[in-house]
Amino acid sequence: MAISIKISKTPQSRIHLCDFENIEFGKIFSDHMFRVDYTDGKWQNPEILPYGPISIAPSLSAIHYGQAIFEGMKAFKNEMGEALLFRPIDNAKRLNISAKRMGMPEIPEELYLEGLSQLIQLDKDWIPTKEGSALYVRPFMFATDDFVGVRPSMNYSFIIFCCPVNSYYPKPIKVKIEETYVRASSGMAGFAKAAGNYGISMLPSFEAKKEGYDQLIWTDGQNHEYVEESGTTNLFFVVDNNLVLTPKLDGNILNGITRDTCITLLKEKGYIVEERKIKVSEIIEWCKAGRLSDCFGTGTAAIIAKIAAIGYQGTDYELPDAAQREVSNYLYKTIYAIQCGKIKENHNWSVLV
Repeated sequence: MAISIKISKTPQSRIHLCDFENIEFGKIFSDHMFRVDYTDGKWQNPEILPYGPISIAPSLSAIHYGQAIFEGMKAFKNEMGEALLFRPIDNAKRLNISAKRMGMPEIPEELYLEGLSQLIQLDKDWIPTKEGSALYVRPFMFATDDFVGVRPSMNYSFIIFCCPVNSYYPKPIKVKIEETYVRASSGMAGFAKAAGNYGISMLPSFEAKKEGYDQLIWTDGQNHEYVEESGTTNLFFVVDNNLVLTPKLDGNILNGITRDTCITLLKEKGYIVEERKIKVSEIIEWCKAGRLSDCFGTGTAAIIAKIAAIGYQGTDYELPDAAQREVSNYLYKTIYAIQCGKIKENHNWSVLV
């Protein structure tokens, strides 16, 4: 059965206010948003309406007890001006994995994808075409009970809004290996894109930035012996130009869609890729011996975030010139070309809207 979505268009587009050549990430939003509410045990009344404030109660359950999850994805334009989404089904599946972990209702994939597609089609003109740019898409779900009590909410809202963006990290970044704070530990919700996972990272990230670092590398919750992921990305380490290592998914680490894309492309290219636990001590040894030929983060916002230096116990270890790196440059160029429809692939990753 086709899904009927009520559409209320904005009376006046704001697109003329957007300087597509100079966009501060996450500050400019497209004209419309998709919303559907969960009440009486089912999702109902899906609609697309003008982007704008939403009314909430001071006792909103999500604010007090943290039932809030989100996703991140991007829309691109191909050379014919058609809108493309990158692996949207995988985003829908991962949102539902997060929902299940947080005691929230799963949203039917068909409803998610139909609302997403109609929204992108309506706001297609907001997709930038500048190199490295895209329309960032933010689906999210939150508890909406007007109730102060520790229990899963009975009501929820699911919303998708979009914002045009330029590059997330315009230059290679400097990271610090965290030894005090912990992002996640065994049995927690590190694998979920839950709002609280990012909330607890704010203070340590702020402290690291005061020391001159752009991001943190999180370590395990027992002894800070193994690396896990970075602030907004999964991590990859290239040793001796041919061995590519990334931390194994263990419940603490987000199952990144870009991460999976990179692993697939690298294996197809003939690289040796290992998913395993990686010790901090190994990384420092590789740095000292000049064996760490490449290091980068992967994620929707950045695609590939090249790491220029790693800080650990008061010492910064500089990595090779980012412009000369084989693996991260190959991945960025290939993934971005796939996302824009310039390269054909046989995984059905790039979906025409």
